[in-house]
Amino acid sequence: MTTRRTFLKNTGLAYGALAGLARAQAPAISMVQTPLLNIGYHDNGSRQGFPIILLHGFPDDARAFDGVVPPLVRAGHRVLVPYLRGYGPTRFRDPKAPRMGEQAAIGQDVIDLADALKLQRFAVGGFDWGGRAAGIAAALHPDRVRAAVLAGGYPIQDAYAKPEPAAPETEYPLWYQWYFQTERGRAGLAANRYNFCRLLWKLWSPTWKFTEETYKRTAASFDNPDFVDVVIHSYRHRHGNAPGEPRFEAVERQLSKSPKITVPTIILAGADDGIRRPPQDSPSDRSLFPALKARHVLAGVGHFVPREAPEVFAKALLELLAGG
Repeated sequence: MTTRRTFLKNTGLAYGALAGLARAQAPAISMVQTPLLNIGYHDNGSRQGFPIILLHGFPDDARAFDGVVPPLVRAGHRVLVPYLRGYGPTRFRDPKAPRMGEQAAIGQDVIDLADALKLQRFAVGGFDWGGRAAGIAAALHPDRVRAAVLAGGYPIQDAYAKPEPAAPETEYPLWYQWYFQTERGRAGLAANRYNFCRLLWKLWSPTWKFTEETYKRTAASFDNPDFVDVVIHSYRHRHGNAPGEPRFEAVERQLSKSPKITVPTIILAGADDGIRRPPQDSPSDRSLFPALKARHVLAGVGHFVPREAPEVFAKALLELLAGG
């Protein structure tokens, strides 16, 4: 099992106090228009630096990477951290557009963001929904994505597979997904989003002692008017209980075949992830990532890897991008 101390000793990263300072300061928000969205994002570092796009998950926001950004900027990179659809300042341009959160849509949002910012080639890093979006961008656009750091493992789902029950110990941590299949779940998320998402933080990262101030900084993003609709659609679509966007039908069919992610990749998994405890070895990861450079299971880390081990996440990206 890889610990943060061992990983950093082996890679030689001098992290320092800069990351802690960044966590306390609110970064400026920029806006960019894509075909569907007005995306809010944090733009860090030199415009001439090689770009890295960092993508957050549910329930989280761009502040998840506050500790990851500083060492990447110090290394000369431009670091872009968007708010996903349904979070923070990001808004749908058309008030009548369906508020959907299917995987093909959030994957396309990454490419649309890169196009809007005129990024021909870039690296990605992400976890949870953001890991899925990053993985889809890498799988479908290897000509655009140079490298990827993904928390958890292979993120792409088969939305057409017949649902089959898993072992009870695998099923019960997913209670929130079954809750979201009901109208009571939609109403519960809408009425109790602050406490609901805070509970998920505790359950998914049981060894992480986050402060109320840290949580509040991010919980404001859940007040986005599209948050509930996007979240509910995401979880219903992946379980076959909500239709996807017709324009993504062909893409979802492609994703259902588990396309390999062929760009250089490092996988980071939290040993204490409350959703799914990762195995020490994963033959499926080796199969689905032909250019896998490393896979680290991090002791004392839960689901929110960039928050709990920001120095490891940053170093993984720097390792992949070293040497040009």
